[in-house]
Amino acid sequence: MRTEFKDTPRVFLGGGNRVEDMGKIHLEPGEMVSFVYHGGGECDFYAMPWGYYLGPSVNSRLKNEGFKTALVMNRPGQLYLNAVHNTKVDQFLEYLRTNDMGSRLICWLDEFFPGEENGK
Repeated sequence: MRTEFKDTPRVFLGGGNRVEDMGKIHLEPGEMVSFVYHGGGECDFYAMPWGYYLGPSVNSRLKNEGFKTALVMNRPGQLYLNAVHNTKVDQFLEYLRTNDMGSRLICWLDEFFPGEENGK
């Protein structure tokens, strides 16, 4: 793993939100970093020879870490995956109602296959 952290973050607006670009993490296949949410719970990012796992299983481990996984589409038709802490769902839905990109919830991926834990 190689890192390029910035002494002074690049600050910009993304979808009406203030974003502070803190730098880059370069992962080789087989390397993983875990992001820890300030309210509890983790989300992993794992490099593979073919690309990346963008997080743990959405209907098992990520759910057990306290997150719901949202598939969101904005007005221009761009798709996004959002990991929403289960104590912040109302705040997330309010964000979708008020953001300037016209975003809408397509589905909760952790509820996509009800009753089918771990792909069974």
